[in-house]
Formats: sequence, C-alpha cells, structure tokens
Amino acid sequence: MPKNERWGRPYPDTRDWSIYNERLVRRGEFYLSLDFIDQWDELLARMNAGKRGRPFQYPEPFIGWMACVHVFLQMPYRQMEGFVRKLATFIPALRAADYTTLFRRIQRLDLSLNVTPKILAEDVVIAVDSTGIKVTNRGEWMREKWKVRRGWIKVHAMIDVETNQVLGLEVTDESVQDDRMFVPLLDQVQQHCGEEHPVHRVLADGAYDRNELFTALEHRGFLAGIKTRADAATHSTGSAYRAECVRERIRWGGYRMWSWITTYGMRWKAEGAFSSIKRIFGEGVQATSREGMFREVRMKINCYNMLIAMVA
Repeated sequence: MPKNERWGRPYPDTRDWSIYNERLVRRGEFYLSLDFIDQWDELLARMNAGKRGRPFQYPEPFIGWMACVHVFLQMPYRQMEGFVRKLATFIPALRAADYTTLFRRIQRLDLSLNVTPKILAEDVVIAVDSTGIKVTNRGEWMREKWKVRRGWIKVHAMIDVETNQVLGLEVTDESVQDDRMFVPLLDQVQQHCGEEHPVHRVLADGAYDRNELFTALEHRGFLAGIKTRADAATHSTGSAYRAECVRERIRWGGYRMWSWITTYGMRWKAEGAFSSIKRIFGEGVQATSREGMFREVRMKINCYNMLIAMVA
C-alpha cells in the first residue's frame, strides 16, 4: 500500500536548539523561585493593614508557590509541611507553615487565569480545542470488571499559537459540548489581549461549525478559521459570515488551499499545549470533590502559563 503523501503547509522548525535547550533547563529554576522571601515582612504588613481578626502569618506569594509545589510534584499537604519545614532549616528567613494552614489558604487562592500580555504578538492567532482529564487512576480492567464509570473533566481552552499561552479557560464535566464554551472563552481572550494585542484569527475544528459562533467572530472583527462541512450551504442560513467563508473556501479551490491560506494547520498548537500540560502535571487529578478537581486543573493551567512566561 503506497504511503500517503503529506500535504498542507510545512512547519518550518527555525528554533535555535541551544537557546531552546536553555529555556527547558531554566524551567527547573521555577521550583525554587523564592524572591518573595526578601519582601516577606513588607507583603505581610500590606495584607494585614486594616484587617480585623487574626493577622496573616504567610504572604500570598508564598501560598501561591506552595500551590505550585502541590501540583508540580503532586505532593500531599502533610508532606508539603515537612518539605517546607526542612527547607526552612537551609533558608532561615523562610517560615514553615502547617498543612492545615496550607490547605485552607490554597483553597482561597484567586485562580483567575494568569496571562502575561507583554509576550504576545501584535496580531494574535488563537487555536481553540478541548481535552479530557481523568478523575481516577483505576485502569481499563477495573472499569470493565466492576462496571464503574466516573466520567472525566473537560478542559476548554483558547491558545495563542505564537507563545502557547492559555488565554481562555473553562473547566466543565464531559456533558458540556465544545461550542457552548466558545463565546465565554472569546470574552476572556479579548480581556487578556486588550487593544495592544488584537486578535487576528481564531482557528477551530468542525465541532465549532455553528452559525452563532461565526456571528460572534464577525461582531468582534475576528477572521474565522473554522472548518466547515464539505456540503455547507453557500447562502445565508443563519449567518451571512459563515456563508461567505464557505464561498471563499470554494473560490480558493477547496479545503487544501483554504487550510493553507488560513493557516488552519496551526490549530495543532492547542493539542500541543494540552500534551505539554499532561506531560508536566499528569493526565489525572488528585482531588476527589468536583469543585476540588476544577480548582486543581485551574492551578495547573496557571502554573503552565507561569512556566511559559518565565522562559519567553
């Protein structure tokens, strides 16, 4: 059987591998990013100013760092107490916290998506997709034997294809369809990009081929890179912009040329980001409650964005 010929825009790998390798090595520095220690007392004074009741003993950056240790190393809270207690013997300015305090403070962290706009390009191209996260480590045999099914978590994200940053994030259960999260994600992307880094195009597969999504892109002035059905109507059946995109695909000579012009192949950057996140943080979650699972996923995505910004 003859080998299928690869088609589409070839990906030019122009990386300087010495620089790329150094960036990967620098990611290890993230585990010991302890700059907050020099500002410990100043941060606490700011947090406790005007506070009623028991004052804070640990600044917010320290709690955020411990949250990263929790998701990066998959370390339970009691082991985290021992970890920071031993670390404090080498760094006298660091004050150890008990596991109860760590748990309570981490649960109260602001988990808004952490984005670094300054590393974005002038015209941002977005790739949107979703992926599943396991909620249990039991294997296929256990599921087949005992007929146990707990479902999975669904992560909906919009990725900047230039920097691989996550610019929009929604975490749901598996019952939520991809297209329902498109507009909320788009709102987040606009908020994070602002006017200095306008969105140029949004790339998405056929799951997002909906009239209302094309209309949403048209109202915002974004070009659509959404794959439409092969038999899609060329006249307006709910979205004039979708019909225009279908006519353009036909006028350009079909799907291959359309994908070349719209750079649709760069949509793989979303799948690449999901792959990186799962390789670094694992394919499952440790939390057992629904809310805890969602929070853990958000912490992982925030830590991933911090890694991206650190080596950019």
